Amino acid sequence: MIKLFGGRLASALVGISVLAMGSGASADPTAYPKLDVASAVRALDVESSAKPLGSAASLASTLLRPAVAATKAVATSTGAVFQAQPAQSVTLSLTPSIAREAAWLYKGGWPLYALVNRFATNAPLDEQTNCLATAVYFEARGESLEGQLAVARVVINRAASGRYPSDWCSVVKQPYQFSFVRRGQFPQADTDCDAWKKAEAIAELAAANVVPSVDPGVLWYHADYVAPSWGQRLERVEKIGAHIFYRA
Repeated sequence: MIKLFGGRLASALVGISVLAMGSGASADPTAYPKLDVASAVRALDVESSAKPLGSAASLASTLLRPAVAATKAVATSTGAVFQAQPAQSVTLSLTPSIAREAAWLYKGGWPLYALVNRFATNAPLDEQTNCLATAVYFEARGESLEGQLAVARVVINRAASGRYPSDWCSVVKQPYQFSFVRRGQFPQADTDCDAWKKAEAIAELAAANVVPSVDPGVLWYHADYVAPSWGQRLERVEKIGAHIFYRA
């Protein structure tokens, strides 16, 4: 304390101690000179601009405050990280990729319906996977899960074939290919319903290529209540639900 405030504080303290000695019941009042306590206190010469430190409680709360802000972040299935707010430190918990987790579960004996239930979380999808889920939803939401997966695989097969546009959204929006598309636009899906959540899960599983479905050469299908002429020129592969699938 003496080092902190300098010699003037020391002088004041000595003066106050001398005064205290003179105030005792057995002290001789003539033994010490008269002291000016007010002058001794003023010797501290505290600057008027100084601000109080506050109470001990407020000081403690200040010291206990985190040194840096922290926030949570989430990751999508594609690995993209979204941070709730800017922060100097981030607490991050990355989920394993769907492909790796689904492959492990499928090898462990999980059937398709269990995998769909596992990944039907209504989580945000990237643009391409969302287009794939939209095709599944509008083309096959009334079909079995195996039928929905086959429809998703046809879209993926087309994009990889070199005969069709090279990305899933362009495949689905290609004119005169999928009847639910109007002038290159999708109708509004009910994204709160179970059918949409299942379509999302099917799209993710199809993209991960974990569960076997139609082979890469299958590029076409149609409903069994129609008989398009192009079907006669192709090789019929199989019928899944109400859809008949073909390869060249």
